Amino acid sequence: MPTMDPHMLKPLTGLLLSYLLGSIPTAYLFGRGRGIDLRQHGSGNLGATNAFRVLGKRTGTIVLCLDILKGALAVLLAINLFYETGAGISPSLYACLAAVCVVGGHNWTVFLRFKGGKGIATSLGVLIAFSVLIEKFGLLVLIAVGLWLIVFLSSGFVSLASCVSSLALPFLGLALKLPSSITVFLTILAAFSLIRHRENIRKLLQKRESRFNTASLFKKLFRK
Repeated sequence: MPTMDPHMLKPLTGLLLSYLLGSIPTAYLFGRGRGIDLRQHGSGNLGATNAFRVLGKRTGTIVLCLDILKGALAVLLAINLFYETGAGISPSLYACLAAVCVVGGHNWTVFLRFKGGKGIATSLGVLIAFSVLIEKFGLLVLIAVGLWLIVFLSSGFVSLASCVSSLALPFLGLALKLPSSITVFLTILAAFSLIRHRENIRKLLQKRESRFNTASLFKKLFRK
């Protein structure tokens, strides 16, 4: 009977833990703590945007920060604790695999029958982690976040901002001449975003998508 290469066991464990960390349904847990199942309220999505709408700015902000944190943490733990040089895989590619696992876990959590969020906050956490590991990646993150803010503030649509900034990722990777494995990974992140936003895209085309009043939003955010 064939046996697993011992050099592969540790890296595979890291990928599994990345998925499980991503699968922690932060928004759902905060909602249930207040007797609310977010799957039955607002957009039904288990992400920071719906948490902000249904649970309020404070809880929404906490959910956003925790979703970002689990994305960054998964990548950094994977590369620092679970990567094995003898596994026949480069550190950058392994970090990409861990990133895909944590975002996939958030989007399709095993704890809630594979119904999760849309992965934008967790993807941001992943990108922040990559900015620590890869030269020039910090510039990519700044441009992507800036693009998200421009689209959101000008349109009021979170979904549109998320799709536009996600689609820009692989092109930014090419423009900055990042390794091909990183550009492929960024393409996967963009694909994840489009898949999870397909209903929002349909509503945008039909002019039925919910939008934020950005002026009112700023008043709520900075109200004492």
